[in-house]
Amino acid sequence: MPWNLDSDRPIFIQILERIRIDIISGKYKPGDKLPSVRELAAEAAVNPNTMQRAFAELERTGLVYSKRTSGRFITEDKEMIERLKTDIAKDKIRLFFESMKQLGYGAEQTLQLMSRFMEGEEE
Repeated sequence: MPWNLDSDRPIFIQILERIRIDIISGKYKPGDKLPSVRELAAEAAVNPNTMQRAFAELERTGLVYSKRTSGRFITEDKEMIERLKTDIAKDKIRLFFESMKQLGYGAEQTLQLMSRFMEGEEE
């Protein structure tokens, strides 16, 4: 999947978001070894220093840890990963409802529209 980084927001933030999504979606499982900074930087077409900055932030939060000569690994704390997944989902839902409010939909109207959409009536 292409990285699709845009110039409107800091690149390292977009990299952080992408790796977090890869972790919570199961692309990287708890305990998995991450590709090297250079590999991911080449894949994302970014400077390795930018990727290193993102990795350092992932380590700071505990989502990723380093083994001195072996590389970086995903935390084995499944509860931490599940909390991150829930937090990201809540943020996306909040942004969605804010967007719907800007369109003039209230919460109940939005839920009704979503329900009809999920039932296949609104495609």
